[in-house]
Amino acid sequence: MRPVLTPVLASLLAAAATAGVAVAARTADDPHGGAHPSEAYSVGLWGDLPYNAVQKTVGVPHLISDMNRQKLAFTVNDGDLKAGSGPCADSLYTEAKARFNSLEAPAAFTPGDNDWTDCDRNPGVNSLERLQFERSVLFDTPFSLGQRPMRQEVQAAPYVENRRWTVGRVTYLTLNVQGSCNNLCDTAPDPDEFAARNAADIAWLKAGFAQAQGDGSVGVMVIFQANPGWDATDPTRAPTRDAKTLVENDIDPKTNAPFPDGFKDFLVELRAQTIAFRRPVVAVHGDSHYPRIDKPLLDASGRRLENFTRLETFGDHAENDNNDVQWMRVDVDPRSREVFSFQPQIVPANRTAVPAP
Repeated sequence: MRPVLTPVLASLLAAAATAGVAVAARTADDPHGGAHPSEAYSVGLWGDLPYNAVQKTVGVPHLISDMNRQKLAFTVNDGDLKAGSGPCADSLYTEAKARFNSLEAPAAFTPGDNDWTDCDRNPGVNSLERLQFERSVLFDTPFSLGQRPMRQEVQAAPYVENRRWTVGRVTYLTLNVQGSCNNLCDTAPDPDEFAARNAADIAWLKAGFAQAQGDGSVGVMVIFQANPGWDATDPTRAPTRDAKTLVENDIDPKTNAPFPDGFKDFLVELRAQTIAFRRPVVAVHGDSHYPRIDKPLLDASGRRLENFTRLETFGDHAENDNNDVQWMRVDVDPRSREVFSFQPQIVPANRTAVPAP
């Protein structure tokens, strides 16, 4: 027998049902996204997926189900909707949109190089046209994707993929910073495109930190695709650089000259903003497919910036048929000293080496 609800009880239940939506929706009048400034919450981070058929049909659906079970405040995908090779058909972006919209929480996204800069590996394909199409599909409104979209602040066109939002007392921003030398190398480098986008990225970065300062945010998280190389410890799929000057060390063996460095100016500004902010800053990226959490950023004197943390998300593993599809959870507590804590999430259904108990 169905219970009869009084109007008061019905309104209370309706309010409870919609409470999760308010947690992630920031407005000009509400810089804390509807959440009490001291409330703790969790965020899901992932990217560089799917790279093969089994990841697309098995691994990613399991990952999304696992995220949905954990009642996250929102999720962010840091780019690369496919492997670097292969076509960049319109369906790549429309299918990705459907995947993001299967997430119950608000789903933010920032493009990866495999989504556009590397598309010119296919004869007759223009990478900038693919980026413009990606923008039209995945960034056509000021809202995130997901079943509970959140409103985001959006950089002026054409850089509508650069987004910003605040939940609780933490400011989040995404930037279109790419692998493949940030569009300065690979098949068809485009220095003019790089210069304009890099300037826009740096302006958006500075504006995000300025807003965080003005709002009294206790932390900032910056999400982008590229592993820019932070020091000399990561030569695999990322440039190495002098940690004090942030100058890239790598030499192109074909030309015996330095590789084009699409990251130095961005890293210098990120370092300056981190030092000025003084409170915890997290930089999230994918690209090199090696999950890690560390503190690789130094100041110009070689002192470690203790308030800075780099988080790299899981990505496709080397074997073409693998299903090593996992994600990172960040627990955010504005009342805690470090604000952010991190938990790699191994999806039970996607375990490849040690079966779930």
